[in-house]
Amino acid sequence: MKIIGTVDNTIFRNAENGYSVVSLMYENKRITAVGNFPELYEGQTLELEGEFVVNKKFGEQFKADDCAVIEPSTLPAIERYLASGLIYGIGPVTAKKIVDEFKQDTLTVLEFNPMKLARIRGISKQKAIEISNAYNEMKDMQNAIIFLQSHAISTNLSLKIYNTYKERTIELVKSNPYQLVEDIDGIGFTTADKIALKLGIDLYGENRIKAGLIYALKLASEREGHTYLPKEELIANCLQILNFDDNERNLIEKSIDYLQIEGLTKNFNHHGKEVVVLTKFYYQEKYIARKLYKLSFNIFDDKFDFLKHINFYQKLNNIQLNGEQTDAVLASLNKGASIITGGPGTGKTTIVRCILDIFKQQNKKVLLCAPTGRAAKRLSESSGIEAKTIHRILEVNPSGEGEGIFHRNENNPLDTDVVIVDEMSMVDVGLFYHLLKALRSTTRLIMVGDKDQLPSVGAGNVLRDLIESNKVHTTQLVNIYRQSNDSLIITNAHLINSGKMPIIDNSSKDFFFSEGRDTLQNSETIIDLVTTRLPKYFGFKPSEIQVLAPMKSGPCGIDNLNKRLQMTINPHLSGIEIENEFTKYHIGDKVMQIVNNYELQFRKYESNGSMVEGSGIFNGDMGYITDITAETHEITIRFDDGKICKYAQSELYQITLAYAITIHKSQGSEFDCVVIPLVPGAPIIITRNLLYTAITRAKKAVVLVGSRQILARMIHNNYTAKRYTLLKDFIQEDFSIDNI
Repeated sequence: MKIIGTVDNTIFRNAENGYSVVSLMYENKRITAVGNFPELYEGQTLELEGEFVVNKKFGEQFKADDCAVIEPSTLPAIERYLASGLIYGIGPVTAKKIVDEFKQDTLTVLEFNPMKLARIRGISKQKAIEISNAYNEMKDMQNAIIFLQSHAISTNLSLKIYNTYKERTIELVKSNPYQLVEDIDGIGFTTADKIALKLGIDLYGENRIKAGLIYALKLASEREGHTYLPKEELIANCLQILNFDDNERNLIEKSIDYLQIEGLTKNFNHHGKEVVVLTKFYYQEKYIARKLYKLSFNIFDDKFDFLKHINFYQKLNNIQLNGEQTDAVLASLNKGASIITGGPGTGKTTIVRCILDIFKQQNKKVLLCAPTGRAAKRLSESSGIEAKTIHRILEVNPSGEGEGIFHRNENNPLDTDVVIVDEMSMVDVGLFYHLLKALRSTTRLIMVGDKDQLPSVGAGNVLRDLIESNKVHTTQLVNIYRQSNDSLIITNAHLINSGKMPIIDNSSKDFFFSEGRDTLQNSETIIDLVTTRLPKYFGFKPSEIQVLAPMKSGPCGIDNLNKRLQMTINPHLSGIEIENEFTKYHIGDKVMQIVNNYELQFRKYESNGSMVEGSGIFNGDMGYITDITAETHEITIRFDDGKICKYAQSELYQITLAYAITIHKSQGSEFDCVVIPLVPGAPIIITRNLLYTAITRAKKAVVLVGSRQILARMIHNNYTAKRYTLLKDFIQEDFSIDNI
């Protein structure tokens, strides 16, 4: 059956079973309707198709299978609709004036004759056009979202799709839903395929097969960090994605050729194997190799006695650099591009300080940067000079127009003599490409990092490829210096990295092992450690303790631990909460951004009290919820680097609770105390460098929770997932004798 009702003032988002509940006025009585609704506002009129059902808990409800937003017809309904805040530029007072003036013609005027609005006092011709544009965009958006939701796409993803295609959304999705796979992060092949098959698109059609190939390549980059795939592996993956058998492999091979003709991929022979690479990654890795070649062969005629200044710095600071450290300093000063790599305590920070001091004596402009806000903050503290994220020095361009996502590029390079990048192991191909594009040919590039850390979350294996190319000058630091006599963190990190069991000493002040074989009991131990034992016996606040887990699922996975820790540390005893389909959030919750959002606006108060505004919050940024506004369904987050942002409810998919985070997400961060569950898992996950990365995140204390058997298994498992990348080979080609 069909019913028509008007949205009342009570809307519950993401209620039972992931549906939304809306209160409607229907036949002069209030009812509740349950369905997969778009964002709704008071006064809107809905046409729902479905049936009345009786819910055991909530009583009679209308269960909606389909929903359409229709224009209100009565004058009170039109006025409520305009006054809802849905249309930019119209509030309650203006809504009343407009309806009083145009009566039943109000919506027609808004859509087709906006200049008539200028008759009303307080509405200029410019504002009249803005109101009309907002009204028409809102109609387009709602129609698009309803269309997409009819194909089981969530409200959040529907908004993302609409923001990409705007008024062309329905037309584009109907003509080729597989375009979503290429254009929209978060839309996989399965979702696009369901839409396509529902629309009657050919199962063996070229668009479907090409989309399957693009998806296979994107999936390989996002999940495995590959920048290309061998052709045979790509075909095998695509057969599985398309649910084809081997008889259809010729169709896939033809589509691989079509992709190259269309410029979407590059297909060529690489070390005797046919490979396929997305054009984006091909050109990014090519550009990186070429730019590093140009930087590396810069000759600096500074006529500056570096050794004299190194000796002066040592005397002034009462330190003694060893041979490898001195070599690292000299290479950084003399080379156009150089790498300093080593584990914790090997003197990387001391070297950077010395380099900075000498560049200061030369009046050189130096930029310090790191991939994440936390890493940049650590670099600032250790160097005494302000460091920024790579995204920030490149100046995010929210529109993405012109030169792309950053204002700084080849046409607008960074105004600096030297760039020092810390935590290089975290830098992926895309970010490194954009950084190099923003460097002048005369800029020195100094890269600092630990090659034994986990590789970047994003595609590529940049630091390791640079080192293994043997073409970019690299100083490997092996001697350990930063370590107090009774500290075991650095000692054990290096023992583990060399494949040896750590020293477990009950009298240690900073490295502890809590043995337990049962994962459920271990999860209880972790909760007790974070909330009671560590604060009581060692004085750590829960906010200073970070749980770093290998996996998301299971009793000791981050999903379960976050719920348990939230209930214990920040229970919802009173006040406001907001939720999405996965999580309820409270004021005071610790959260993390899990996607890059170049457009999200922030404000930040500098140390001098001035406020700056900008845009861009990035994957891995952590902070706390400081406010929730019930009326607007917004939350405010203050991130650790001082950025303050507001999130609409539809944007909550971008964040997650962060009392516990995966070890991969901890890269570049440092915490006073880390608690690490040791859990059974696949050998490709439970590895030595995963454990090494987690331990090196701790400043003051490490607590391992689990069995010695799993600890030994991780330490002896030196498995490193192979990443298919082209960068090392491209560097070696560009640095070859023919090029010199």
